[in-house]
Amino acid sequence: MTHYKEMIPERPAPHRSIGPLAWLRTNLFSGPVNTLVTLAGIVLLYWLLVPTIQWAVIDANWLGSNPEDCTSAGACWVFIHARIGQFIYGLYPSEEIWRINIVFILFTGFITWLGVPGLPYKRGVAIVTLLVFPIIAYLLLHGGYFGLPRVSTHRWGGLTLTLILAVVGMVAALPIGIILALGRRSSMPIVRSVCVIFIEFWRGAPLITILFMASVMLPLFLPAGVGIDRLIRALVGITLFQSAYMAEVVRGGLQAIPQGQEEAAAALGMSYWKRMGLIVLPQALKMMIPGIVNTFISLFKDTTLVMIIGLFDLLGIVQAALSDSRWLGFDVEGYVFAAFVFWVFCFSMSRYSQYLERRLHTGH
Repeated sequence: MTHYKEMIPERPAPHRSIGPLAWLRTNLFSGPVNTLVTLAGIVLLYWLLVPTIQWAVIDANWLGSNPEDCTSAGACWVFIHARIGQFIYGLYPSEEIWRINIVFILFTGFITWLGVPGLPYKRGVAIVTLLVFPIIAYLLLHGGYFGLPRVSTHRWGGLTLTLILAVVGMVAALPIGIILALGRRSSMPIVRSVCVIFIEFWRGAPLITILFMASVMLPLFLPAGVGIDRLIRALVGITLFQSAYMAEVVRGGLQAIPQGQEEAAAALGMSYWKRMGLIVLPQALKMMIPGIVNTFISLFKDTTLVMIIGLFDLLGIVQAALSDSRWLGFDVEGYVFAAFVFWVFCFSMSRYSQYLERRLHTGH
């Protein structure tokens, strides 16, 4: 009998199973049907992309400041270049735009610190982001303090207003939705009934109706001389509307947790809030990431509805710019720009949610 004292050296994989050609053969040309579908998709993409690239890039006009600078048959990105400041800052005074830039820089820094793994003091940064940053942002944007000129909210607009509506709505809707979901699952009839009525009422009404009621009807019920800022009313309406949807997402995640998890925590003597905060919710929130991000993306896109109450978000300011007689006929460029900006933010949220799912996946 022959005894081998050395391991046989590993051999490279067959050439047909590795490399780009192997990937194409496995995923796109694995059979007759798959090959036909792939070829049809290539033809369709060629038919759609070539004219689009020709119009948007090759034949486009990029430089200039007047409609007369658009001389070719392609896209006139001169319109976007001439109005980019208005699209980002709305009607905010040009000499005070530095205040918005500081808010953007601080917000980007805090979000980056919280999103990048490995950075220290995340809990402290999270507390500052949630409690201190909103105060700083309000003082900078609104003014009226520390010698800063006051800028009323009706001059806020563009991408700035879109981000304010979306971020405030997301940050406020998530905790309210969690409380409503817990209340709907409560064993106390009054608490459960109140949460059910709240959720079903706000889910049953269109957001456009809620915004209209908050802007037009609510002031009729306030005492004489008492007024609430239009932006605040929109923020409250969006937050309450989205919190009802968030509550159902959270409730779905809570129901996916086996009852034995909470029973085991109760057997250890944990109180209700400890069971929820330490055992049930951490597991449920991990499974709810796709649903939560989907609700956030929907909220981000729904901010365009504030146009009906006279607030000019990104899409509203683009439409207002298109009504300028000097820039008539450039609707496609304006809407493409607005769609691209919304896509960038929504796609970024989607990719980050997928990253969180992979990072928090502990099933393996």
